[in-house]
Amino acid sequence: MLSGIGLIIFFVLMVIVMIVAISRFKIHPFLSIMGVSLLLALFSLPLTSIPGTIGAGFSSTFSSLGIVIILGAMIGFFLEKTGAALTMADWVVRRVGDKHPDLAILLMGWIVSIPVFCDSGFVILNPIRKALIKKTGVSGAAMAVALSAGLYTSHVFIPPTPGPIAAANSLGLESNMLLVIGIGVLVSIPVLIAGYLFAKAIGPKVHSTDDNDQTAKSYDELKAEYGTLPGTAISFAPIVVPIILMALKSIVDMAGMTGFFAQLLQFLGTPIIALAVGLIISVGTLFSAGKGEDFSKLTDETLRTVGPILFVTAAGGVLGKVISDAGIVTYITENAPGLSSIGIFFPFLIAAILKSAQGSSTVAITTTAGIMGAFSAEGSLMTALGLTSPLAAALTVMAIGAGAMTVSHANDSYFWVVTNFGGLKAEDGYKTQTLCTLVMGVVAIIFIWLISMFI
Repeated sequence: MLSGIGLIIFFVLMVIVMIVAISRFKIHPFLSIMGVSLLLALFSLPLTSIPGTIGAGFSSTFSSLGIVIILGAMIGFFLEKTGAALTMADWVVRRVGDKHPDLAILLMGWIVSIPVFCDSGFVILNPIRKALIKKTGVSGAAMAVALSAGLYTSHVFIPPTPGPIAAANSLGLESNMLLVIGIGVLVSIPVLIAGYLFAKAIGPKVHSTDDNDQTAKSYDELKAEYGTLPGTAISFAPIVVPIILMALKSIVDMAGMTGFFAQLLQFLGTPIIALAVGLIISVGTLFSAGKGEDFSKLTDETLRTVGPILFVTAAGGVLGKVISDAGIVTYITENAPGLSSIGIFFPFLIAAILKSAQGSSTVAITTTAGIMGAFSAEGSLMTALGLTSPLAAALTVMAIGAGAMTVSHANDSYFWVVTNFGGLKAEDGYKTQTLCTLVMGVVAIIFIWLISMFI
């Protein structure tokens, strides 16, 4: 069995093999990660212990994250089907006003993408974007970049979006969701500003076919197509209620409260239960909108969408378990006392490499989080990096998210959603979507690093 520096070199080689397998040979991330995990285990662990290690890494990750990811995705699908996403968008437009359509579409995307995957969010909000372009005459490219930036920011930073909530659970923050949400909102601020300023700057320099589109429907026509839209309160409830419940649980835990009421809040604030409450609300909205017959179809669609994410997440857990059991972290900690100086940049770089290599931000987030392990676990990379407090772990979730948005290019489905629906040529997609995600990711990690300096 390999040990010491030989094991470290082999581990680095396996990471390279995984990236090449995914990006160059188009092998599914699940097979690539599992294959690398098995090879690493064969060269570092006793043969008799390998099945148990792989099984433990897979099952523990799947059991803790699977239901959470499914529930969050289902909420997003139901909000889309009922028109609740349009109601939320309308609420933002009325408050920001027609004088700042690019800011309105940015904030609209940021809110809608909290429960909805950014790809779907862009498709949902694109007709609104076109209507605002027609009404105000603002640059179509600027509006596409602004919408993309808003959607992408909450997609990688704020639970209960599947990626961030999965990362928070993997890093041991299931009881600190209020902290993760709060830090996610805080980090979103400079990132949204960077995305907005970039959209304003790049808009006049890039042509979009939407600039002269006379066939786009007006804003009022779009609203009329949905018929009776759900009210503002009920539209926001599936997002806001789970966040409030998780926040209350965090407060109860931090205050050390006891008694029946405290136990009830702890129960309701568990991510699985909180999201289940949000799902019940969204299902009620679906039936009240007269679309109850779509319930089964939407459930099937959700499971088909999140299935690959679930398995890749579990595979990342397997790799993290193998890394831990192989003693890699222990060796690094004992022989690289300065490793903690890298700190928050390490998960950022791993996520950025995985994102750029295979395209999916959610896969990059969940895989990196699985590799890092829980902040309180002996032998995890979090421990080796000195990231051993809940706040440090929350910032690590943000660093992983920042890496997972750096950068969106041709191997990312979101890149093609933005360019195709945004009326942009592929080459212009690199000037807009790719460059914008680079700027946002760099701004995010710098801001996260500055926060980490004070903890």
